[in-house]
Amino acid sequence: MESDNDINSHYNNVCDSFDSMNLKENLLRGIFAYGFEKPSAIQQRAIIPSIEGRNVIAQAQSGTGKTATFSIAILQQICTNDPRCQALVLVPTRELAKQIQMVVLALGDYMNISCHVCIGGTQVSTDIEQLKLGQQIVVGTPGRVFDMISRGYLRTKTIKCFVLDEADEMLSLGFKDQIQDIFRSLDPAVQ
Repeated sequence: MESDNDINSHYNNVCDSFDSMNLKENLLRGIFAYGFEKPSAIQQRAIIPSIEGRNVIAQAQSGTGKTATFSIAILQQICTNDPRCQALVLVPTRELAKQIQMVVLALGDYMNISCHVCIGGTQVSTDIEQLKLGQQIVVGTPGRVFDMISRGYLRTKTIKCFVLDEADEMLSLGFKDQIQDIFRSLDPAVQ
């Protein structure tokens, strides 16, 4: 694995500050309130291409800021006036889903956004109720997410950003078919 300072990138633009990323003011407030002062190496290189609508594959060691990277990119692209689901994040475990939700809500604290965790081991009725209310961001495990899509409660036509976190782990755990089924339900233009 490469060190944090040794990053391969086909993207030459490096932003050395959050201020230089031209982010929404309320998102910047959330970033600084969360305690970030300067973007990490992966954040410097991956946030802007993600915001620009490019498909990004990012690999870095734990603790380098990957979760904040895709969370910031998602929050920048969210239309806060639209309550429908605009971003879907798939993860291999319930614990990781909850952790990502906490980061998204903290970074988006000044944006009035909604984020729901959709995971197994919880009441299906709660997911149905929350999805009916409208959740701009859904973070979940493949099984429960696909179940909610199949039942028609998680509508995918308005999803414009799809994140597969810990993709290698999910594929090794046998989620390949579910991930493909979920991906097929998304608009072909989804990022």
